[in-house]
Amino acid sequence: QVQLVESGGGLVQAGGSLRLSCAASGLTFSGYTMGWFRQAPGKEREFVSAIRLYDGTAVYADSIKGRFTISRNYARDTVFLQMNSLKPEDTGVYYCAARVGLIKRERDQYNYWGQGTQVTVSS
Repeated sequence: QVQLVESGGGLVQAGGSLRLSCAASGLTFSGYTMGWFRQAPGKEREFVSAIRLYDGTAVYADSIKGRFTISRNYARDTVFLQMNSLKPEDTGVYYCAARVGLIKRERDQYNYWGQGTQVTVSS
């Protein structure tokens, strides 16, 4: 059973930085893709970034490209999202997700989800 636990959210001023972590258990091989999604109040959950654990290939949403960086640890069981130059519109609950296979941007392509961590960016 795959379990994902996010951490690192919090309150930060615009222009600041946060680093989110997603600790995964139950990943039996490196053929998983792990992704980050976010959901602002009253909005749908949207894709932020994803990384293929096997080789570190990563993709980003246009809205955060150049500001956020996704990475994984050597053991390939933790994924990080370094968020710099944060804006108020980055506010939301950030969810970690996992799927077997190639990177996808659609949330319904991910089978496993964490509980989410709140990120609030004040202006």
